[in-house]
Amino acid sequence: MDKLQLQRFIITGFLTAIPLIVTYVIIAFIFRLLAAVGTPIITFLTDMLNRVSPGMAEFYVHPVVQSVLGIVVVVFALYVLGFIASLVIGRRLIRSFDRQVSRIPFVQTIYSATKKLIDTFKSSEDGHDQRVVLIEFPSPDMKAVGFLTRTLMDSDSGEEIAAVYVPTTPNPTSGYLELVPMDELVLTDWDFDDAMSFIMSGGAVAPEHIHYSKSAAPKDFTQKLAERSRPSM
Repeated sequence: MDKLQLQRFIITGFLTAIPLIVTYVIIAFIFRLLAAVGTPIITFLTDMLNRVSPGMAEFYVHPVVQSVLGIVVVVFALYVLGFIASLVIGRRLIRSFDRQVSRIPFVQTIYSATKKLIDTFKSSEDGHDQRVVLIEFPSPDMKAVGFLTRTLMDSDSGEEIAAVYVPTTPNPTSGYLELVPMDELVLTDWDFDDAMSFIMSGGAVAPEHIHYSKSAAPKDFTQKLAERSRPSM
């Protein structure tokens, strides 16, 4: 086996392993995060059990068992929270909690901004709001995929300005916030899942077609988006 062939096999093996490595890293991160939240609860319950039945508590003291149980507790808690949030009384409780948080300085800023961002990324019920756009970034000769989060009004010219979040690849949680005139946006026919798959895969996973040429946003779309962007009372 010559040097060139050996090098080619190593590169091919590396490229083959990349999807597995990325999948493992993401899943491991999620498991560690869930375990970090739930393990203290299991540890506390194990200490309580140890006082009543030391022999039974020995099994639950093992770190692996505590991590697995911690993940189960967090997933169950998220399920219960989602179920409650889907009920009328649950939505009222959440609104009441939001009002209480809004009274806490600094915390209110972070919580409110995060909640609005998550609400923006949620799919609309009618499926007609288009939020995946292209903007000229980082130069006029290039375009980047972004999420239109809200619209603003230029106090000097009266021009409508779009706030566009441009995520980075492969980690979409970091990115740039760009202010772009609405008539310079390119509205795509992609939904949120299409855009996220495209970004996280480095462009490897995407629909076959995209609206790439510049076009002004429809009036009904900008009007509907402006209404959704107003803070709820």
